[in-house]
Amino acid sequence: MTCYLVRHGKDDDTVRGGWSDHGLTPLGIEQVHTLAQSILAEGIHIDCIYSSDLQRAKQTAVILANYLNVPVTYHPGFRETNNGELAGMKHELAKDRFPGLYWSSLDYTECYPGGESPEAFFHRIQNTWAQFKNDMLAQPRKNVLLVTHGGVIETILCIEHGKPLTNRHRYFSAPNAELIPVELCKGGP
Repeated sequence: MTCYLVRHGKDDDTVRGGWSDHGLTPLGIEQVHTLAQSILAEGIHIDCIYSSDLQRAKQTAVILANYLNVPVTYHPGFRETNNGELAGMKHELAKDRFPGLYWSSLDYTECYPGGESPEAFFHRIQNTWAQFKNDMLAQPRKNVLLVTHGGVIETILCIEHGKPLTNRHRYFSAPNAELIPVELCKGGP
């Protein structure tokens, strides 16, 4: 069974992401249409779509589902890092209110104001991914698509490749609206 990870299409890069509920930009919408057409052209069969319930991921999932004629199930466990009070805040305002506060500046156990720490984020995704894999492997489906966020995808890939997640260094990056296949098998990481 293959799970195709997809980072949502381009969103508003003038605001802090995380739990922001901003949608896709026109470019992001175009990226998702292009991805859907590519999936169809390559003959990749998708049985169902799962998605983060944040707006930019939901929008991406709906566009893909319309092309692929498959259902979408929303899963809040696959949300991006909970950046609390910074979610959706304009960058300039965030720099003024929270100077120097970025994902990479947090200590591993330090929480965003009103949000979660890198450690809490890792454990949330680790637990959500483990349960998701178990659920998928218990079903007769062949291929699923998971629409989520860059930080979530990096965490999943770190888990699958045995790399430690750190907010100081990136091992993997996920471009907007591109397929990243992960083979799901029993007994894996």
